[in-house]
Amino acid sequence: MIEPYEVVETINMISSESLDIRTITMGISLRDCVHSDTKALCTRVYNKITCVARDLVQVGETIERKYGIPIINKRISVTPISIIAEGCEGDCVELAYALERAAKELGVNFIGGYSALVHKGYTVGDKRLVESIPEALSNTERVCASVNVATTKAGINMDAVAQMGRVIKQTAYLSAARDSIACTKLVVFTNAQEDNPFMAGAFHGVGEPESVINVGVSGPGVMHSALSKLGREANFSELAELVKKTAFKITRMGQLVATEAAKMLNIPFGVVDLSLAPTIAVGDSVALILEDMGIEKCGAHGTTAALALLNDAVKKGGVMASSHVGGLSGAFIPVCEDAGMIEAVKCGALSLEKLEAMTCVCSVGLDMIPIPGDTPDSTISAIIADEAAIGVVNNKTTAVRIIPVSGKKAGDQVEFGGLLGGGIIMPVNRFSSENFVRRGGRIPAPINSLRN
Repeated sequence: MIEPYEVVETINMISSESLDIRTITMGISLRDCVHSDTKALCTRVYNKITCVARDLVQVGETIERKYGIPIINKRISVTPISIIAEGCEGDCVELAYALERAAKELGVNFIGGYSALVHKGYTVGDKRLVESIPEALSNTERVCASVNVATTKAGINMDAVAQMGRVIKQTAYLSAARDSIACTKLVVFTNAQEDNPFMAGAFHGVGEPESVINVGVSGPGVMHSALSKLGREANFSELAELVKKTAFKITRMGQLVATEAAKMLNIPFGVVDLSLAPTIAVGDSVALILEDMGIEKCGAHGTTAALALLNDAVKKGGVMASSHVGGLSGAFIPVCEDAGMIEAVKCGALSLEKLEAMTCVCSVGLDMIPIPGDTPDSTISAIIADEAAIGVVNNKTTAVRIIPVSGKKAGDQVEFGGLLGGGIIMPVNRFSSENFVRRGGRIPAPINSLRN
C-alpha cells in the first residue's frame, strides 16, 4: 500500500527538488535489417525504427499527464551500426542520416547506437564506421555514437585508443562553429553495458531481446534536499542509511514508469538505471550532495571517499526498489551538466586529475569535460587510456566524453545549451604522451580477468 504521506512526499520531490525520469529509452534490434545494398539497408532501418517506436513519445506524454511525473527525454537505442553494416560496402554516414530521419519523424530527443565494439580488434565494418564518426555526428543533431575500446577480459586496444584521439579532434574541428558540440554525442567506453538507457553511450546489445524498454531515473536534487537537512552530528552510517532510503524512493518512481510504459507499448521491461543524473538547475547537483557530506568544495580532499559512499548507498537502496536494475547505475559526474561541478571548476577546487580519481568509484568516467582546442590528439588518447585502465583493472564501466573546443583555451567559457549545459575550459597537462600512444598493439588483460 502507498500511504498518503508518500504521495505528498513524491509530489514535493517533483515540484521542489527537480525529481524526474531522465529518459525512457526503447532498445530496438536491427539485425533483421541487414542488406548488402546501402540504400536498401537504410530503408529497412528507417522503416523498422519508425514502426516499432511509433507510439514511444505519445506513451511517454500520456504517463506524464497520468502521474504528473516529468519525463525529460524519450530516446531510442539500436544494434551497433557497425554490425549491421558489415556486409554493406556503401558509406556508413548514409545510415547515420537514416537514423536522424527516423528520430526526427518520431520526435525523440536522441538515437544511440552509431557504435562499434573494438576492444580486441577491428572488423572491416568497424573500421568504416569509426572513420565515419566525425562526419556523421557533425551533420546530425540527434545521432549519438560510442566505441568500446577495452574490457577486463580483453585488455585495452591501444590502436583503437590512438584512433579515437584523432576521431575526437576531427569531430571537434568539423563542428567548430558550434563550440565543437558534436563531441558531446561521442563516448569512448571500457566495459560498455548493453542495456544503458543514457546518451550518448546507449546501444542495443546483441544479448538483448527484439525490443525493450529501459528507464533512467534522476534525483540529485532530492538527495541534496534530504542530506542538507541531516545534522552535522550524524555519522557516516546514518548518512549512508539516508542515501539508501532516498534512492529507494527515487527508483520506485522509475520502476512505476518503466512498468507502465512497457505495458502500454506491449514491449518487455528491461531495466531501471539507478544513476543520479544531474542538471544545471539550482540544487540538482551531485557536487552539492558531496558538499552536504562535509566537503567544503567538490574536489577537496575527501571528495573521492564521499563519492564512493554515495555510489554504493544509491545502488543498495535502488536495487530493492526495482525488479531489474542495470545500465550504469551509480552517480554521474558530467562537469558541464552539473551546476555544482561547474562552480567547483571555476573556483579551482576541481581539476582533471581529481576527476580521474573520482572515476575509480563513480558509475561512469570523465564526462562532458571541455578542454583546450589545441590539445594534441595523442594527449586525448592518453586520457582515454588512463580511464580505460581504471575500468579494466577494477572490472567496471568507465567512459570518456571529452570536448576539445576549437579556438578556445583554458579558462574560456563555453555554452552548449539545454541539458548539455556549459562551463569553463579545463587545463590539460602540457607534457607529451605521443611516444606512449604510438606504440600501438594491446595492453594485456589484468590477472583478475582469469576468473573461469
